[in-house]
Order: sequence, then C-alpha cells, then structure tokens
Amino acid sequence: MNGAESLIQTLIDGGVNVCFANPGTSEMHFVAALDRHPEMRCILCLFEGGVTGAADGYFRMTSEVAATLLHLAPGFGNGFANTHNAGKAGSGVLNIVGDHATYHLKYDAPLRGDVQGISQAVSHWTRSSADAHSVASDGASALRAARSNGGQIATLILPANTAWEDAHGPAPHSEPPALHRPRMDEIVSAAEALKRPGATLMPGGIALHTDLALIAGRIAAKTGCTLRADYFVPRITRGAGTVAMQRLEYAIDGNVDRLSDTTHLVLCGAGLPVAFFAYPGKPSLPVSADCHVIDLCSAQMDVAWTLNALADELDARTGVEPVFTELALPALPTGDMCLSKLAHSLSALMPEDAVVIDESITSGREFLPATEASRRHDWLHLTGGAIGQGLPSAVGAAIACPDRKVIVLTGDGTAMYTLQSLWTMARENLDVTVVVFANRGYQILRAEFEHVGAGEMGKNAMRMFDVDEPLLDWVALAKGHGVEGTRVSDIDAFNAAYRDGLAREEPYLIEVVC
Repeated sequence: MNGAESLIQTLIDGGVNVCFANPGTSEMHFVAALDRHPEMRCILCLFEGGVTGAADGYFRMTSEVAATLLHLAPGFGNGFANTHNAGKAGSGVLNIVGDHATYHLKYDAPLRGDVQGISQAVSHWTRSSADAHSVASDGASALRAARSNGGQIATLILPANTAWEDAHGPAPHSEPPALHRPRMDEIVSAAEALKRPGATLMPGGIALHTDLALIAGRIAAKTGCTLRADYFVPRITRGAGTVAMQRLEYAIDGNVDRLSDTTHLVLCGAGLPVAFFAYPGKPSLPVSADCHVIDLCSAQMDVAWTLNALADELDARTGVEPVFTELALPALPTGDMCLSKLAHSLSALMPEDAVVIDESITSGREFLPATEASRRHDWLHLTGGAIGQGLPSAVGAAIACPDRKVIVLTGDGTAMYTLQSLWTMARENLDVTVVVFANRGYQILRAEFEHVGAGEMGKNAMRMFDVDEPLLDWVALAKGHGVEGTRVSDIDAFNAAYRDGLAREEPYLIEVVC
C-alpha cells in the first residue's frame, strides 16, 4: 500500500464518499488509488473554482465533508475564491493539494509555488505530509479539522513522493472536539434581554434550516421579541409552513431603518450584520450606538444547545407556537419582461422542496420578498461575496440531493466566472435548471460606483462595467458545454421555458434578456 492508497482508505473509513477533482501530474497516484475504490464518487470539474464551489454546495445541503483534489499552488490559487466563500459559509471542506516531490522542490520547477502560504490565507488547518508513513494520520487529522467547529476548511498538501512511496495502512478516524457553549450566566442575561421592548433575536447557521427554527420561533412568541435573519446566509429553509423571520437586506440604508428601534440584539449562530462595504458618510453597522449587542453564540459554537438552553430559561417549550408562513402564491404574470414579474413567476412556479442557489446580484433584489410565501424550499446565498459561486454550488447541491430540483438564479457576469460547471452538470446528468439574467454587464458595479461617490461615469468606467461588445450568447455557451438552453425576452416565454426546465430531470438553461 502506498501513501495515496492509505489516504483514500482513511477518508472512506471516515465517511467521505465524494471527491470533486481537477487533478494534474502530481496527483496521478492519488487518481490511481481512486480508481481502485469505486465507492468514492469522483466528479471532474474543468476549473478549480468549480471544484471548491461544488464542495461548498455539497456541505451546505448535507453537513457532510467532501474531498477536493487540486493541483499545486496555481491550482489552489484558482480555487481560492470559492474556498473563501465556503469558509464564510462555515462549510466543512477537505482540500487535498498535490505538490512536487519533496526532493524536487529545491530545483524551483515551473509549477513550484507556496502552497502552504496560499492555503494558510484561507484555510483553518493546513499540513504538508513529511513522508508516506504520515499521510494516513495526516488525512485523519485533516478530516477531523474539517468537521470541527461546525465546519472548517482543512487543507492537506500531498508531495508526490509521499503518495507513491510505501506506507502503513489507513489511520483510525476520530471525532472532532465538542463545540463550545456559552456560560449559564450568559444564557440568563440573554433571556432577560429578549424580554425587553425592542429586543431582536437573530439566529444563524443550522438554526435556519433545521427544527431549531421552531425553538427560535417559540422564544420569539414567548418574549415578544422580533425574529430576524441576515441577508447573506449560507442556507435557509423558507416558504409555506416554515417559521416566519424578517430578513435583512443588502443595502446598509435599509438595514439601518429596519433596526432603528432595536434596543437589544441577541446573536445566536449569526454574526453582527455588518455593511457589505464602507460608504462615505454611512455607518458600518446598521444598529444604533446605544443598542445592546449580545454575541451569545457564534456559528462555530453549539447553536443547538444554546437555543434549547434559552428556551428552557424562558419556559418557551410549551404553550406558545411560532408564527408560520402561510402559502400565498401570486397570479402568474403575462406580457412584457420586467424583474418584478419575473419574481412573481419564480414564486408561482416554485416546486415543493426545491433548492435555490441565488447569485442573481442586482437582478434578484425582488426575488427574496416575492418568494417568501412560496412552496417550501431551501435558499442558498453567496456568503463570501466572491462571485462565481452559483453554478459550482449547484453542482454540489445536486450531487448531495439527487431527488430535489436545483434552481440557479445567476447574472451573466458572475456566471462567466465558472461557466465550466455547465459541462459537469451535463456529464453527471444533474437535475438543475439555470436561469441567467442577461443584463449585459456588472450592474452591481454601476450602483456601487454611485454609492461610494466616485464621480461621473465616463467611457472607461462604462467599458469596465459592460459585457455587450460582443454580446454573450448563453444558449450557445450552454450548448457548447452539453446543456440545452433557450433565450426569452417576454414573461410568457419565460413561464413556458421555466415550466419546461422544471419538468426535466437533466440540466437546462434559460437566458433571460432583461
């Protein structure tokens, strides 16, 4: 048994059964080991950003760690942005990065780079195996790290010779350390704060897509506090029958208004809702200076225990029920294309138990409120702000949930970052409907240019924001990657195409000219 074989067996024994990969020469012995273990599902992605984004989407829908296989420092560099997004989402990802053989590094070969430096900039745990006998135990440690604190980025660097040299057998699996919990006096203080006028409870993490939402809803019903969720959350279960939560929005001005009457803000699994960017003359935080913020429990702590402890302290387990969202579907719109009509079509036709990947940026500002009372679904947002996450995340979500319809809402600019994911969707025959909003530019940048007070927009600025010379042909791009598609420019055509896509069990793309 060589080092690569010992690593594969260690991962399989530890419950890892999916590997998203873009391998190179340094990883060939790992690929050969994968070949001998068909129980490990291997999914080829044509760009490393697709690899890391898929692993993120997979974890968000399963809470299970997938492995990635990346090639040297440049390969990890290509996957950096979506690794950043995964880290911001609290996703557990185990990166395996091949490196040059240890004795070859001193020659400064063309692909040599600082893998460890790149990894440490975005990973919570990094290690380079010193020899083949260490690989299995290093792999077990990496898996433990990826599962720690509710989910982390762990990166194991595998020099080529440690993969091909003889090694011991697989290493035993060990459980991650117990999650940290608040002290009981902190629970008592938070419970008292939630009883105050103007109090808000903001849950996050697993509290937004598990039965913990019921606990949060009962706490709100018992105390009369407002129940809110942040805007950029990794995953939230919404729609008919779910606990009603008021969502924050993207713009800092709107959030200042929403939280203007908040006197006590209790965070449980959520971070402080900071503005996405700084703007001249505007605050970084939407809460007032005299608001009492209680950071009770981060997403990396024991959110389940904390919410249950709060409920016990408040006697909120029985006798009170949350406010639930009732089904309220809009009429299906007709006529000319506009974003508000699109929002109503998405809501009216949303299938039960869909998984929505939202990277629609400016086009999607109306989609969240319009779909609030749709059929029950999960909504995954761009957490880290590095665009190009939508299509790869859909790959991971579809692999994780083959019995659920996955819907991607994406802008044309952001989708260009990782359009190779369409090929993976076609190869794996994934049940994904992709809706590309072709507004022919980075419209978010037009708005931000104005918001930061950068001045009058001239020719050079316009050319930085537009993608219309030449126009992107998304139907042709999809066809070139093996995915059937259609272009629509009015709402009736969209309704027909969207119904068609939802009825299929294979990838389908709709280009919306808007």
